[in-house]
Amino acid sequence: MKNLHVVLSLPNLNSYQQEQARAARETARELGIELQVLDAADDAITQSQQLMDVVQARDNRPDAILFEPLTSTGLVRVGEVAVPAGIGWGVLNSTVDYLDRLRHLAKATVFCVTRDHTEIGRMQGQQFAALLPRGGTVLYIQGPATSSAAAQRAVA
Repeated sequence: MKNLHVVLSLPNLNSYQQEQARAARETARELGIELQVLDAADDAITQSQQLMDVVQARDNRPDAILFEPLTSTGLVRVGEVAVPAGIGWGVLNSTVDYLDRLRHLAKATVFCVTRDHTEIGRMQGQQFAALLPRGGTVLYIQGPATSSAAAQRAVA
């Protein structure tokens, strides 16, 4: 029986992403999954090109792609090519608005796994209020403006 081939695309290889890659490799090894990890080097165009190359490869095309997108558009064009080709599509740590459309084209699983970033933002606001009950100033480092997670945390 053929082992599953999964591609994991990470935005970069900072310490958090390195730990994600390590955990993914360990789990893949335990499950007998062939895992390929890609580093987008904090560049959305690089991430898109890397994944399009994987999807369009003649040999060793993956069974699934898991990725953490660098932008709020979340690689919709790559998904529109991958999913009808029978490649599973998993969005990590981000919310994208096109998954329902992809599911109608799907010959494989399409899903998203993320946190509730709006609720995280609400909790952060409550923490700020508790730390400064009489008001004050907070330096809040939100993250990249193109990140859907950062934008959702700012809503609350």
